[in-house]
Amino acid sequence: MNAQTITFKESTQKKQKPKSDQLGFGQVFTDHMFIMDYTEGQGWHDPRIVPYQPISLDPASMVFHYGQTVFEGLKAYLTEDDQVLLFRPEKNMERLNRSNDRLCIPHIDGEFAIEALKELIKKDREWIPNAEGTSLYIRPFIIATEPFLGVAPAKHYQFIIIMSPVGSYYKEGIRPVKILVENQFVRAVSGGTGTAKTGGNYAASLKAQQLAGEKEYSQVLWLDGVERKYIEEVGSMNVFFKINGEIVTPALNGSILEGVTRNSVIELLKHWGLKVTERRISMQEVKEAHQKGQLEEAFGTGTAAVISPIGEFLWEEDQMKINNGETGDVSKRLYDTLTGIQKGTEPDPFNWVTKVN
Repeated sequence: MNAQTITFKESTQKKQKPKSDQLGFGQVFTDHMFIMDYTEGQGWHDPRIVPYQPISLDPASMVFHYGQTVFEGLKAYLTEDDQVLLFRPEKNMERLNRSNDRLCIPHIDGEFAIEALKELIKKDREWIPNAEGTSLYIRPFIIATEPFLGVAPAKHYQFIIIMSPVGSYYKEGIRPVKILVENQFVRAVSGGTGTAKTGGNYAASLKAQQLAGEKEYSQVLWLDGVERKYIEEVGSMNVFFKINGEIVTPALNGSILEGVTRNSVIELLKHWGLKVTERRISMQEVKEAHQKGQLEEAFGTGTAAVISPIGEFLWEEDQMKINNGETGDVSKRLYDTLTGIQKGTEPDPFNWVTKVN
């Protein structure tokens, strides 16, 4: 299967594009979408780019009843010389297939998916915003479409890609966010679906997120689901701590999402010669480092926000302010470098960017 097999139906009703300075996140969508079907015995077939539209599903479609769905998130960027770049899309497709495996969904051809994505971006290229801090957010996802009320892997699926011009994920932008450490609820445990990017993980996090919002905290920091003391990740980000010169991030343990930005940050820190360690780290250790004045920085990493400095944790009514609530030097350097590579203004020694045109 190659790009020439993708059929195209152009939208006859083009939408009005939002102004770059008025972009939120994931609220407005481009004129077209990509769809491909899966049928047991036939495999993935009928790849097509069509006008963005509602999808029609049988009420008994298994995605509604048993949550068999996975998704990804990546971005396209417009450079100063009008090129379109993707950041490590092959990593997203590799992770999508790992999620597929966990949810018993048939693998997709990652190379073909990237080619299909490139074709979709070319059709809606004019939707890519060029203002500072903006990009085109891309959401590939797969849903089980077979109408069957039985608990078993479905025999029919759809792979869909939609796109949305976006600004900053957090209203704070690169300004530090406040994070509430969750003690009551559990998001995932080793052996569960925590390493898969599947809707149920996020549905399970909403209650804690709602309660955090009521206390005016941007996100929740999840602890392990067994002992409730070891740090895992923030709701939409992996998390890093700079403690007495060492940068520490929780080791992947079977319940933490393997972030593409997380991996990129680790490689970049090592490239700079900074000490970075993947290991188990408890909230108590972070508290003690804060008390000793050794908690120098904390930040989250993810496709949506790229780098999000953390200015405060609240854990068991203990308020921990970090770096006087200001963005730290490492966080700022990482943000500037990663966004620079993504936008083509910084050197790319790792060959992370893929040109679309």
